[in-house]
Parts: sequence; C-alpha cells; structure tokens
Amino acid sequence: MPAQVSIDVRGLTKRYGRLLAVDHISFQVYRGEVFSLLGPNGAGKTTTVSMLSTLRMPTEGDALVEGYSIVRDRTAVRRIIGVVPQDLTADDELTGFDNVLLMARLHGYRGKEAEERAKEAIRFMELEDAANRRVMYYSGGMRRRLEIAMSVVHDPQVVFLDEPTVGLDVQSRRHIWDLIRRLKKVGVTVVLTTHYMEEADELSDRVAIMDHGHIVALGSPDELKSRIKGDRIYLKLGSPDEVRRALEAISVEFKDVSEVDGQLVVKVPSSADAMPQLIKLLSSFDVRELRVVRPNLEEVFLELTGHGLRDEESFDTFKFRRLMGAMRS
Repeated sequence: MPAQVSIDVRGLTKRYGRLLAVDHISFQVYRGEVFSLLGPNGAGKTTTVSMLSTLRMPTEGDALVEGYSIVRDRTAVRRIIGVVPQDLTADDELTGFDNVLLMARLHGYRGKEAEERAKEAIRFMELEDAANRRVMYYSGGMRRRLEIAMSVVHDPQVVFLDEPTVGLDVQSRRHIWDLIRRLKKVGVTVVLTTHYMEEADELSDRVAIMDHGHIVALGSPDELKSRIKGDRIYLKLGSPDEVRRALEAISVEFKDVSEVDGQLVVKVPSSADAMPQLIKLLSSFDVRELRVVRPNLEEVFLELTGHGLRDEESFDTFKFRRLMGAMRS
C-alpha cells in the first residue's frame, strides 16, 4: 500500500526584502515518518518550519498539512500540529507540570481532562521526577524534553522539532533521540531540522539536504550515502603555504585532490590502498592531522555544495540564554 502524504509542500518561498531565504521548494512528507531537513545554519531550515507551522506566511507557494492549507486554513493547521522551536517557551517560574497543564488549557481542555493530558505528556517525556520542580532548575536536556511535552499534550498528528538537540551534551542528545523514536512509534509525523549529520542519519526515514534556501538532495540516508564512492582522506597541515605545496605534490599522483575550509581532501577508491603512497608523498610536510572518512551524510553535503556542514560547540544553551535574560532584566 502506498504511503499516505501528511505534508505536501508546493513551491514554498520566503523573501525578506532582497534576501531569498527559501526558494520555491517542493517535497512531500509521509504520514508517520521522521523527515529531516539537514543543512548548516542559514540554509533555510527554520524558515521552512516556521512557514509549515503557520508562524510565518509564505511569500509564494503553499503547503497542505493533513489536507489543510498553511495559507487558507491556518487555524485548522494549528489544531493538529505541535511545534518545538529553538527558543525557550516554558515559564521558568512555573513547575514543569504547570507549564504542560497551561498548554493543555490553551488547546481547550478543562478540569480533570486537562490534568490527565498534562500527566500523560509528562510521563511520555519521562519527566515525572521533575514535574513539580520549577523550570529554572531544569538542565538543558530536561528543558528540551519539557518543551516537547508541551507540544504533544493535545495529541498532534504532526510535530515540528527545530534543532531539538543543539547545545546539549551527548547523553541528553541520545535521550531526545529515543523520545523522537517513541513519537514515530505511536504514529506521529515528525519533521526535524538539524545540522548534525549523525542525528539525521540515526533518526530519519528520509532526509532533505538544504543549502541557501534550496533542497539539493532528498532520499533515505542510505540512498544519499550511496552517491559517494570510495573514501575521503582529510589532511590538516601546518600553514597555508604547506597546504598549497602539498596540494601540488599530491596532485601529481592522485587525480582528485582539493582544498576545503583550509584542509586538503583526497578522494580515493580505497584509503588502505592509497595510504602508503600518500604517506611517502607527505614525508617532508608538517602534517598536523590525518583522518579517513567513509561515506556519510556530511560527505554527501560536501559533494553537492562544495562546503562542509558547520557544527556548534556543545554547551548548555538553555542555561546560557536564561543567564543572559536575567542579566538584561
């Protein structure tokens, strides 16, 4: 039986003055899948999700979310979706439970039904032990789980997660991954934006790679990685002059050598076969780092765009934002 379409995007476009943030993109998301928008900061991922979740009006184009137009049926769309934005939305002065209960009431639930929905969302996100604690004392990972609980308290059909693990430690990130898999298991369609290639690879049924407002590739992680043949050898040298000279020397023996972000990239069918000859060529150079990379989504992105995915330092973004807010108040 063919997959049913949950989201049908048709020529979606967003301009901010002269800036074309999202450029006439079209794709479909199937019901019950995890669909990732993968790309660096500024690729258009957040703008796309903002339009699909009716937070921003498209400049051109439209999309149907479970049959409702994001242009003509905005109220109906909002009833059936949950949104977890990058920015903080929970009230630090309230408990986790009270934040989720408030969202249940905003969705029209009252009395005992609202309380039961809040309790179930808290359980689903595994926050029972912290439910009665004020949010100001939550860690970044707990805070993000609370934001998801607030977004699913009304049993949405579609959930949008905008960079849900940015700034989290590895353990908290893995916990969020498990919760996303649980959403999929109960039949929720999940649209995820990320610039972490491992996250997209681990979670996604399909991935749309975005760059400069365009979708440059779309498919399952395995389909996308199958575009890359052979291995990549990355070389970091002591100076820009050494990079230039090494590029000339290596190019004599290897056909596909390039400079990317200050490093040399040597594309070879087999790193094991190429390494003895490459090491011999580099014997007189100040090689600071050598690493072998086999096909992954970041390599697909590099192949398609000519530049790499920019990553971020891992620190507690949520606590940092709260600190800055307190300093301004």
